[in-house]
Amino acid sequence: METLVFGLIASSALVIGALVGARVRLPKAVLAAMLAFAAGALITALAFELFEDAYEHGGIWRAALGLLAGAVVFTVLSAWLDRLAEPGRDEPHGSDKLDPDAAATDRAPSPASTSGAAGLALLGAVTLDGVPENIALGVSLGEGTGGLALLAAIFVSNFPEALVGSASMREQGRSQRFILGTWVACAAVLTLAVVLGAGPLSNTSPETISLPLAFAAGAVLASLADTLMPEAYEKGGPLVAVSTTAGFVLSFLLSTV
Repeated sequence: METLVFGLIASSALVIGALVGARVRLPKAVLAAMLAFAAGALITALAFELFEDAYEHGGIWRAALGLLAGAVVFTVLSAWLDRLAEPGRDEPHGSDKLDPDAAATDRAPSPASTSGAAGLALLGAVTLDGVPENIALGVSLGEGTGGLALLAAIFVSNFPEALVGSASMREQGRSQRFILGTWVACAAVLTLAVVLGAGPLSNTSPETISLPLAFAAGAVLASLADTLMPEAYEKGGPLVAVSTTAGFVLSFLLSTV
């Protein structure tokens, strides 16, 4: 029961953030600053938790291969989602020949599709980053080593990530039912990860844990480079560097408490 309560508390930040992002329209500059803050927090997670733990548990080769695999898989999925979001995909193929200017306009990326890509990328990053983190939280609870500091770090980083992700999805035109449904599903998966960490996975060998940790780190790193940080800079300009630094420092402090 204690494990379940911890999991619900950690994941509740995703639902709260999604509710705020889906209902409150934030200025683009604020949205960019929060997206950059979330990116900084994810940098801390992948560098000092995911990849470092993968290296310590399985060595450099296992960690490096897992990192590369995660980056490749995320990049391929992201490119596929971008193609699905391209305007004019449903138009007949012959229409391009009739109006070349219109075809060129259709091929140009729109702000809405870019924002939607950021929302889906952030959802994927939060899920891939959150599963190992929540498993670690469950393991710490199962071993009786507390976990309050890790719980606080997960909660603080989850809220802005879900808020920005849901706001980006809304800019793409997603319905509130879709937005809340996807983030609630993500919260349920992360809650289950805490329970699994305290139970079946508490006695798993370090080598077995190494690959999924490294895979998650690679996927998060790819999401930062491919979508999240470019999107933040596009909307907020150079000042997002300060927000990224703030997210990194706060997440680092919470992870070392």
